[in-house]
Amino acid sequence: MITVGIIGAGRIGKVHAESISTKVKNARVKILADPYLSEETKKWAKEMSVEKTTKEYREVIDDPQIDAVLICSSTNTHSPISIEAIQAGKHVFCEKPIDLDIGKIQEVMDALKKNPVKYQVGFNRRFDHNFAAVQAAVKAGKVGDVHVVKITSRDPEPPSMDYVKISGGIFLDMAIHDFDMARFLAGCNATEVYAQGSVLVDPGFSEAEDVDTAVITLKMENGAIVVIDNSRKAVYGYDQRAEVFGSEGMVASANDSASTAVISNAQGVTGEKPLFFFLERYMDAYATEIKCFIDAIENNTDTPLGIEDGLEPVLMGLAAKKSLKEHRPVKISEILEK
Repeated sequence: MITVGIIGAGRIGKVHAESISTKVKNARVKILADPYLSEETKKWAKEMSVEKTTKEYREVIDDPQIDAVLICSSTNTHSPISIEAIQAGKHVFCEKPIDLDIGKIQEVMDALKKNPVKYQVGFNRRFDHNFAAVQAAVKAGKVGDVHVVKITSRDPEPPSMDYVKISGGIFLDMAIHDFDMARFLAGCNATEVYAQGSVLVDPGFSEAEDVDTAVITLKMENGAIVVIDNSRKAVYGYDQRAEVFGSEGMVASANDSASTAVISNAQGVTGEKPLFFFLERYMDAYATEIKCFIDAIENNTDTPLGIEDGLEPVLMGLAAKKSLKEHRPVKISEILEK
């Protein structure tokens, strides 16, 4: 039994606590830490069989019974808490991104070289049944050599402007998942990024020096081209699709919905809208990624997404930001040279 401490009791922290409590049989959550811990959260934690709640995250780091730390706190805390946990000999699951600063991600990498614990980055979409099936088909050679990958990722509604201002922008907050998916489906890293963006949903994005609608083109190491389209507002729900076209065929995934029932009558042909948002769509994926993390600890195997998998999407996001600002394609090597 792996004993876990969770740092951060927001939406994702609660998702992981619930997954471990109900779906991950070889782990338990001993401590849930959050500086803004409420009485309501304390009550909820007890219902999830969490032994202890605290406002001090170091109680997780310092507890000798804790085998693994799940970092679900704000982005600016991910890399420093990662380093503290690694130095304390704890295995670490860190929500994306590890940091928005490449130098700070390198510091985490250096800490792992000195303390070789398990480290996994939280890119949950790889564990979604649809995307996993697409990747499995590509890996099995069903579509031949990969030529074009298309990824659609559109949220049902925009986040609050308070969140947008601290999010790191659409490329490092939202599209970062799609950058990881591009690597997952193409089977290699990107070499060049070209991004275009507009403010079409809410003028507040301009005030935050961000965009709410974007199209990103990636050139991959194997020559494949990836096209990503993002929107902060799709009125019909959470739009999450992918397609891989290759020399021998094509594989594509559709959205999940509450049912596959389609009504055909005189008024038209209608079906269910996509599931509303990420908690509805990806709950099983969240549970699966934690299962894989716990299994890697128990079996002393590699985690499915290591520190390098946390670095590459950030490089792509920074390249996209530079591309949008300078109106030109940006090579990943330019970001690494900084």
